[in-house]
Amino acid sequence: MGDNDFIHKNIEEYISYISEVKNLSENTYLSYRRDLKKLANFLMTLNITSYASIDDEICSAWVGDLYGQGNNPRSIQRHLSSAKGFFRYLKKNELIASSPFDLVTAPKTPSNLPDVLSPEDVEQLLNFKPSSLIEIRDMAIIELMYSSGLRVSETIGINIKDFEEEMSFLRVIGKGSKTRLVPLGRFAINAIKNWLIEREKIVNKTDALFLNSKGSRLSIRSVQIRLKKIALKQGLPPIYPHMLRHSFATHMLESSGDLRIIQELLGHSSLSTTQIYTKLDYQHLVKIYDKSHPRAKK
Repeated sequence: MGDNDFIHKNIEEYISYISEVKNLSENTYLSYRRDLKKLANFLMTLNITSYASIDDEICSAWVGDLYGQGNNPRSIQRHLSSAKGFFRYLKKNELIASSPFDLVTAPKTPSNLPDVLSPEDVEQLLNFKPSSLIEIRDMAIIELMYSSGLRVSETIGINIKDFEEEMSFLRVIGKGSKTRLVPLGRFAINAIKNWLIEREKIVNKTDALFLNSKGSRLSIRSVQIRLKKIALKQGLPPIYPHMLRHSFATHMLESSGDLRIIQELLGHSSLSTTQIYTKLDYQHLVKIYDKSHPRAKK
């Protein structure tokens, strides 16, 4: 590892910390590790051999180097977030007195709003009669994700014992191992009950609610593939799991206007994360206005 072994050792300690203590997902901490390895390699090209030699100009130079490699603003924001978190860890553990990244700001990213299905699209997606064990399972997955706004990782992580109040509520473990209770709609409950009957036919089952044909917990990739296949079969463009979560939030906001409730249901730690749906709701209002107002029509 050369002259900057000092940083590689601390990077691995930091990755262990965020994976084991902070309970961040595998995808997240592996992403942090990749970003920080890039930083370590950049420092090596400058012959940096101690934290004392790193100042805000070097940090800004790294950001410029990322630009030069063709990284987009969103990617650079993520790299910078990884570095800032790492240096906060170093400061907390008294390995540095202050972080040189505190004065470095990330580039602005365009506000890309998430893709959302219309209520009619959701109806079309679910307008099929399941004809096999797998399709009955898929129907339950789609109904549940749309009914309760679950992430795909949360959905595949559900165990049979996580239902409460005769299936009226579901205990969900979200990001950072935070637990929340979410209500279930009538269609989701019926679809899950139908799946539970079929689930009994699978041998060597785990505790997971959603299984593959071999009795193992379903993977994220499997849900992505099945959802895309069903959407195409139903005459819709490809749909990815997070669109169901976005659609749940948007349709709830359009009906209730209560952003705090949606924040709780989605499991967002910050209201600012949830506020993206106010932009979506605004877009919806503009579309209605354009279609309805006599002076707005083109």
